[in-house]
Amino acid sequence: MSRHQAVRNLDYEEVLDEYDGYEEEEDDDELSPEDKALMTQGTADVQAALSVEASKVTTKQIEEALWHYYYDIDKTVTYLVSKFISPPEKTPKASKAEKTTQTTNAQISPKPRESFAAFFRDMPWGNIPKHRETIFIPPQRPLVGGLLGGSGSPPKMSKLQKLAAARKKKAEEKSAQEAMEQTRTKMTELSVDDTQRAKENSPLAGAFGKRLKTSPSTAEGRNPLTPAEPIRAEVSQQPLEEISNEQATAPEPELVPSPEKAQPSSFAQTLFGYPSDAPKRKRMELYPLPYAYFAPSVLDAFSKPSPDDVVLAAQAKAGKKTVVPQTKKKGSSADAVASEVKGLKIEDAPLPRSKNLDVLSEFEKSESKKAASFVVVGHVDAGKSTMMGRLLLDLGVIDQRTVEKLRQEAEKIGKTSFALAWVLDQRVEERARGVTIDIATNRFETETTAFTILDAPGHRDFIPNMIAGASQADFAILVIDAGTGAFESGLKGQTKEHSLLIRSMGVSRIIVAINKLDTVDWSQERFDEIRHQVAGFLSATGFQAKNTTFVPVSGLNGDNLVRKSSDPAVSWYTGATLLEELENSEPNKRALAKPFRTTISEVFRSQQSPLSISGRIDAGSVQMGDAILVQPSGEKAYIKSILVDETPSDWAVAGQNVVINLSNIDPMHVRVGDIICDPAKPIPCVESFTLKALAFDFLMPMQVDVHRGRLHAAGKIESISALLDKVTGSVTKKKPKIVKPGMVARIVVKLGSKVPLEAGQRVVLRSGGETVAAGLLE
Repeated sequence: MSRHQAVRNLDYEEVLDEYDGYEEEEDDDELSPEDKALMTQGTADVQAALSVEASKVTTKQIEEALWHYYYDIDKTVTYLVSKFISPPEKTPKASKAEKTTQTTNAQISPKPRESFAAFFRDMPWGNIPKHRETIFIPPQRPLVGGLLGGSGSPPKMSKLQKLAAARKKKAEEKSAQEAMEQTRTKMTELSVDDTQRAKENSPLAGAFGKRLKTSPSTAEGRNPLTPAEPIRAEVSQQPLEEISNEQATAPEPELVPSPEKAQPSSFAQTLFGYPSDAPKRKRMELYPLPYAYFAPSVLDAFSKPSPDDVVLAAQAKAGKKTVVPQTKKKGSSADAVASEVKGLKIEDAPLPRSKNLDVLSEFEKSESKKAASFVVVGHVDAGKSTMMGRLLLDLGVIDQRTVEKLRQEAEKIGKTSFALAWVLDQRVEERARGVTIDIATNRFETETTAFTILDAPGHRDFIPNMIAGASQADFAILVIDAGTGAFESGLKGQTKEHSLLIRSMGVSRIIVAINKLDTVDWSQERFDEIRHQVAGFLSATGFQAKNTTFVPVSGLNGDNLVRKSSDPAVSWYTGATLLEELENSEPNKRALAKPFRTTISEVFRSQQSPLSISGRIDAGSVQMGDAILVQPSGEKAYIKSILVDETPSDWAVAGQNVVINLSNIDPMHVRVGDIICDPAKPIPCVESFTLKALAFDFLMPMQVDVHRGRLHAAGKIESISALLDKVTGSVTKKKPKIVKPGMVARIVVKLGSKVPLEAGQRVVLRSGGETVAAGLLE
């Protein structure tokens, strides 16, 4: 059983009686006579019980205590004595300094440390009896061989294995002997004569000098190598006397710098760091963490931007469309010109120019037909799309060839009767399921009026889409299936809900098309039965009798749609056709003088602009080149061009269905359900609002979904301020706990995020897949 069925089965009179007993009244004047008598008697009893102490409390305090304790004299006296007459003394709290001292002392005082034996005293393995302890006994004799009983000697080798082992041993001895000979040869090459020493001590002598000259670091332009510290020239091994004589006569030998050492590689620097004699370099401040420090040679490899950074930077510059200055490079003139041309960027397109037209004057001068939009609603499978398809066929908007093509496509999936419905239902999913899912639009014109059809879905799962269509309509067509049993099931289904919704959205004119009457042989009795039931229901909903008409039609055959039916069985009907009733309907008054407002129904990309939106102008006027503001994103854009009913135009006014091509805005800031408005007078974005709502179901503080056109936002009924009279709007009851269906109440709704809403707009509240309320923002 669903939540709504469980609520309907409750005895709400009993529930309301219980709630009424716990209502909190704002002042004493609203107390019942019984409460007043009990309050007066209780006040006298409390004052008598307090006797002398009664002067310490006021009458208001006594009454509040009596009200809180439900006129219990003993509890009231106890509360007054403990609260006002002799309250308990408060113990002084310790100061912050004392608390800090106590905490410090507790932290400083050491705790006695337990012994290991005491720590493991509760362990079961620490108390094993002696007779159960394991005793390891050494083996009587040592094991010989391996664990598996072998002798332990190396395995026997075959002749081939012995020969291979001998060759391997001989090769190892030979390589060791060659290495020794090489070492001995290098030692003999060492010389100690002066010429050889001078040659070795020269800074760029020998193989080291060649290596230094051709070092890759030198070729790449790195810092030249410097000697670590000078050393004295070696002295030849001479007798001590000769050395002393030479020291006495010969001058002091010159200090010759040692051979310059090559810098360690990047890999060596990474592993071992700098040598102790390396020049100290300033540590980079880019890597403050100790483990992230690397040598400058390693940092040089990462000093330039990575290929990914280069690509991202280029893409960012291309997106901003800024001119990147190009540095001149050495090379041919053709390369220089090519690089300069490549660096040129095209600036953003200039803003569209406005003609500064007086739109209202232009609208009055224009001789265009009046524009009107109507929404087609009704229970699922009532024949709404088929009837509109037949209407377009009879008016010549579509030709017979198109219908035949659709009929052939419908035959392939076994739905031949859906050919006319497919004129409006063009989505694959809609054709596969046989139901309308989203609002389908089409246009046709008569001699006086240009009509826009808004074919709304009838299934209960797509009520939000139906609400979006009803918010754009001037009047409505309610389609009812006259088939046996179909009308009764539809009346319990979406027929009632759709009627309530379109009335709540401000639609006052309704045409009831009783469809499929040919299936009951155009029975006048069936027509009258349906008319009486629906007329009573619509009257209770708020539709006036003068704004309600009934037309018997056959959507499949086209009877009474554009032309009168030629069937003699329907000769009893002498009224107008459906098309004549549409022409006799007047559209709503346009809010031309109000600030510009348009609800976005669709966002798409067109050939004229990368961002185009469509919708119906709710209020005001607009022209090409005007600046507009998108709410709630707060982004500004400019109108590049306007299409009114698929025709290019320089301006548009309230009530017209338009396609607006925008520029100078990112498409990510525009969504379906947003509102574009005048930047000088923007629509506010609110997080909560007060609603004067008509309840369709029981209302209480609960989670709801807020719908306004294409807008859909999550919210919650935060409080119910009052119940209102339907006629006068005066307050009949304050702060009710619950609102019954059919009542009008003032409620406060809290939203989950900011939503563009303003006073005077109509919204619908839904919960659990059901419409629970609709009303007007205050």
